[in-house]
This record gives sequence, structure tokens and C-alpha cells, in this order.
Amino acid sequence: MSEPPPPPQYGAYPGGYPPPPPQYGGYPGGYPGGYPPPASAPKNGLGVASLVVAIIALFTVFGGIILGVVAVILGFLGRGRVKRGEATNGGIAIAGIVLGVLSILVSVAAIAIAVWGFNEVGGTDYVDCVTRAGSDQQAVQECADEFSRRVEDQFSITVTPTP
Repeated sequence: MSEPPPPPQYGAYPGGYPPPPPQYGGYPGGYPGGYPPPASAPKNGLGVASLVVAIIALFTVFGGIILGVVAVILGFLGRGRVKRGEATNGGIAIAGIVLGVLSILVSVAAIAIAVWGFNEVGGTDYVDCVTRAGSDQQAVQECADEFSRRVEDQFSITVTPTP
């Protein structure tokens, strides 16, 4: 009798069979396909938030100081991320810082002008009058009438006709 034929050979592999596929991470270079994993997206949220808060702060007088400070803080935090390479919007963060400082200055100036104007038309006299009047509603009304007259006198415009 004759011997059975030898098993078929699958290339030059020992034992006739190809090796099992490598496990994940076992590829040459460490990545499947030779490409590194995708980089994470930049964390630009603080810079954008700084700019948005600063713009809102420019349109509010009394909240402008608080919102301006928040915008400056967020801007510096966003700028720190840019320096560490975690974000890419350094210009937006700087714009938030600048507009935040500007909103603080504008708000302080507006409040100072309002206080000056209140004092100029006799606001402190009105407050003193109301304090002295206490709960007497007639006296409080007289204080309000006097204050209104002072404001009207201060801001009245006299127009004289020309012949």
C-alpha cells in the first residue's frame, strides 16, 4: 500500500499554517494602520466664555463691574490653557480680558457720574428730608415735590424767541 499524501503547505510557515493575528496594540509602531489616535479637541470654552461675559458686561452699568471681573478671570484662565497647549483661542481670551477691564472702567465712570448728578440736583437734601419726615406721608410728599422741582429747574431749557 502506498502512503497518504503530505498535508498541503500554506506558504513558508512552520507547521503549514499562518500565525494567529496579533492582539490590539501589538501592531508594529503600536497603532493599527500605523496612525496615532486622534488628538483631543482644544478646550476653548473659557476664552469664549470670557468674551461673551465681557460683551454682556459692557451693556450693564451696575452688573458691569461684577461681570467684568468674571470676564477677566475667565480670560486669564483661558490664556493659561493656550500657554499649556490645551486651547487655540488666545486672541479671544485676550479680547475677553480687555473688554472685561473696559467694562469695569465704564461701569465705575457711569456710577460716579450718577452719584455726582444725584448730588448736583440735591439728592442728599432729598434723602435728609425723607429721613426727617419719618412716617409722615404728607412730609415725605413735600420732600418729593421739592426734589422734583429742583430736578426740573436743573434740567430745564429756556428757549427765547429771536426777533
